[in-house]
Amino acid sequence: MNAVPQSPFGFAPQRTPANAQLNLNVRSLAPSATLAVNEHSARLQQAGKQVYRLGLGQSPFPVPDVVVQALRDNAHQKDYLPVKGLPALREAVAGYHQRVNAVAGGGEDVLIGPGSKELMFILQLVYYGDLLVPAPSWVSYTPQASIIGRQVHWITTQRDHGWRLQPAELDALCRGDPTRPRLLILNYPSNPLGVSYDDDQLAALAAVAQRYGVIVLSDEIYGELYHQGQHRSIARHYPEGTIISSGLSKWAGAGGWRLGTFLFPPALRWLQEAMAVVASETFTTTSAPIQYAVVRAYQGGPEIGAYLHHSRRILRALGGAVVEQLAAAGIQVAEPEGGFYLFPDFTAQKDSLAERGIHTSPQLCEGLLRERGVATLPGSDFGRPADELSFRLADVDFDGSEALKAAAHQGRIDRAFLNKYCGRVMAASAAIADWAT
Repeated sequence: MNAVPQSPFGFAPQRTPANAQLNLNVRSLAPSATLAVNEHSARLQQAGKQVYRLGLGQSPFPVPDVVVQALRDNAHQKDYLPVKGLPALREAVAGYHQRVNAVAGGGEDVLIGPGSKELMFILQLVYYGDLLVPAPSWVSYTPQASIIGRQVHWITTQRDHGWRLQPAELDALCRGDPTRPRLLILNYPSNPLGVSYDDDQLAALAAVAQRYGVIVLSDEIYGELYHQGQHRSIARHYPEGTIISSGLSKWAGAGGWRLGTFLFPPALRWLQEAMAVVASETFTTTSAPIQYAVVRAYQGGPEIGAYLHHSRRILRALGGAVVEQLAAAGIQVAEPEGGFYLFPDFTAQKDSLAERGIHTSPQLCEGLLRERGVATLPGSDFGRPADELSFRLADVDFDGSEALKAAAHQGRIDRAFLNKYCGRVMAASAAIADWAT
């Protein structure tokens, strides 16, 4: 009998009975790469091995205290809520986007779901159009399209442009069939790159999308973690065709709470209504206590503002320090502008790595995990060629609660601070640099 193939991170496909059938769109898929590496890292740690967990992009920071208290106060909420979401929460989300992004909209334009990931899946399910995804990009956009059976077009971005999608690249893809329905996913600050777009760049992309009637799903889940603050939304330039996707997982440290938000323009109300119909037959409604509590998160205030300010300070300093360590070893890596990701490229080390039997990004990550205990994700999981020696690292393996407390009393976050409060990330980046040379 043939051996069951193993994935690089220890997952084996489950055997099914001979008479069982799987949807062809699902049969070729593996578990989400980010979740797989996280579970594999946990198993290695349980076995007593030293593992630096830079694979899963989970915020290291705690949920803000005022939001946790709001959850305590609403733990008794037990009723089914409206499919589209708690009215007070929908109003709070709309108010947030008016206040922060200068994007008009009311509660009637908001849809709440159990994570933005679920909302993205339902959007692709109800909208019959091609999916446009700049590469590299987050691991779940295209598998969702594959499950549904949508056509996916990767738009390869260039290092010379900071891996940002260029208006000419979008125009070239649309020009041959200008009226074809299309959905562009634009994620910024980017997972896996950490780069973002300035206002002029967003305006230029918006002009092309508007010209061809492309619907833009603006995935701004990391918007509040733009390191300089003052994140800008493409919806300001293309309000009639942009859906803003956000949620609580990244900027409020509440990934496990599973709450995502979509803000629709009135012109796309038909899409919102279609998604709500599907939601009514699938997840029904998002957890009631969570929705009541999250109203407090979207209301903002001094406590939330201070939390975000110090989170950004830590991530900005830490990202810069990791880049410095890697660049000193000759590893190419862009300075992150937001979020907690970096995307190193080991092309300069190609010959020396080949001598060690490493020719692909999965082999690169396997070797680093096996020899130095650093868990990362290969660039091939994000739409890059397998023979490109790149990977994504999430600089999140530290105690965010302690770091936030210390940052509140420290004027400048220096290397001594990072070594003390973010020591595991600093040690991991040093291990990567040493391993690659």
